[in-house]
Amino acid sequence: MPGPQLIEIDDPADPRLADYRDLRDVQLRQHLEAEHGLFLAEGEKVVRRAVEGGYTPRSFLMAPRWLAGLDDVLSAGDAPVYVVSEALAEEVTGFHVHRGALASLQRRPLPSVDDVLAGARSVLVLEDLVDHTNVGAVFRSGAALGFDAVLLAPRCADPLYRRSIKVGMGAVFALPWTRLPDWHGALPDLSARGFTTVALTLAADSVPIEEAVSGVERLALVLGSEGHGLSDRWEESADRRAIIPMSAGIDSLNVAAASAVACYVAARR
Repeated sequence: MPGPQLIEIDDPADPRLADYRDLRDVQLRQHLEAEHGLFLAEGEKVVRRAVEGGYTPRSFLMAPRWLAGLDDVLSAGDAPVYVVSEALAEEVTGFHVHRGALASLQRRPLPSVDDVLAGARSVLVLEDLVDHTNVGAVFRSGAALGFDAVLLAPRCADPLYRRSIKVGMGAVFALPWTRLPDWHGALPDLSARGFTTVALTLAADSVPIEEAVSGVERLALVLGSEGHGLSDRWEESADRRAIIPMSAGIDSLNVAAASAVACYVAARR
């Protein structure tokens, strides 16, 4: 097998590095990645999982000391491997790439809801989470605790944004997911498909999560945004409403922590 296509670059303005510029500028990156249909993976494990998950690399950006660990991945296709010093990588990306490896990969068309739900017994449904870190953490909890898929409301943060992928340790590559085309009717549609929709919310008729998921065969666990939680529409149209019982006058957890607790309980129903 031929070795990877290594290209050494020492000019931070080199146009071939365009995919990797200004990674801290969220708005710029969202525009760039949507326009060019790409996303970035960071770190040896995550880059490997992205490629093994079937995403096609556009290119790799590597510090020399990380080449050996990813040699099989770099050699498997014909994407160029841009080899740069760690100082130059930091200058281009805007932060210290302490994991030493970045890849730019092609996005794929999102699958249909039918395809994502085929054979699924437990799914997560996210409404308007705006923090990429939280989205990545929820994917990680779902994958680790046996959920089969994730559905995102139209305004939910991008799970293929670099920080989402990094926090989720590449779980987005292992867990089927898509965006819901119809926000208003999303939960009734899931009910019609045979799922019991259980919304985590502080509503007056909420019951403890263990009780809400007991006996449920096909579960859709519904989580709301970081600020105001679920919209009135989703809260009211869920089949059941649930809480995680709290102590010490605390009424709720961060959505990432809540997802871990709820997924753990749901996996043991």
